[in-house]
Amino acid sequence: MELTQSNNHIEIISIAVAVAAVGVAAGIYFYTSNKKKGSLDPENFKEFKLVQKKQLSHNVAKFKFALPTPTSVLGLPIGQHISCRGKDSVGDEVIKPYTPTTLDSDIGYFELVIKMYPQGRMSHHFREMKVGDYMSVKGPKGRFSYKPGQVRAFGMLAGGSGITPMFQVARAILENPTDKTKVYLIYANVTYEDILLKDELDTMAQNYPDRFKIYYVLNQPPESWNGGVGFVSKDMIKDQLPPPASDIQILRCGPPPMNKAMAAHIDDLGYTKEMQFQF
Repeated sequence: MELTQSNNHIEIISIAVAVAAVGVAAGIYFYTSNKKKGSLDPENFKEFKLVQKKQLSHNVAKFKFALPTPTSVLGLPIGQHISCRGKDSVGDEVIKPYTPTTLDSDIGYFELVIKMYPQGRMSHHFREMKVGDYMSVKGPKGRFSYKPGQVRAFGMLAGGSGITPMFQVARAILENPTDKTKVYLIYANVTYEDILLKDELDTMAQNYPDRFKIYYVLNQPPESWNGGVGFVSKDMIKDQLPPPASDIQILRCGPPPMNKAMAAHIDDLGYTKEMQFQF
């Protein structure tokens, strides 16, 4: 009788262990099978079809590219960029980095907001693109990596089209309900018409008033303007961005002269090299 009970006990334990093992295996399978594979290749260019081109101003347009399937994701880590390959006005190949304004939560497509300069070599390619054309893309690229909660707050200094990586990082933070990181952004442009993604940025500031602050600076402001005027100064940085601390980081992205000036400003204000990152 005792032997039978012992055998039954062992059998029950064995079944329980087996069921648990199956459950763990199923959980692992569910996790891995539902983890979407990205559409990019870091070593080789892949072709993506332009499905929509929306003119936002005289020299800015939004380009929407389809991914391989309606449920595909681009697979671009937060704060990183892609390389786009095209041809300039004389037919020579040109490759330039761009940061999509979309995230992997946007499935089936990715978008680029492009400012096209009169003499820009890649600008020519984008200007000539028509719906149905293909863009050669390679990635991910970049040194920036982000994990929710790695800092208490980001201070961001952006100029012109340098807003795109900032927008991508800020959007990823704000749309993650478990991420409590705060974002303070100074965005500089020449004129009001030069401001990219203004509607989206203002909506973010309205929807997340306790976590996202934006301060616009214009070199040539309109008459009724309550933002900053001129170039971004040390006083603006001191007033608008979090002060130096071990749990904050200052990100910057803009034209080379602006990046150089901002680097000098934040050095003078006491931000260490570990507190700084330039895209």
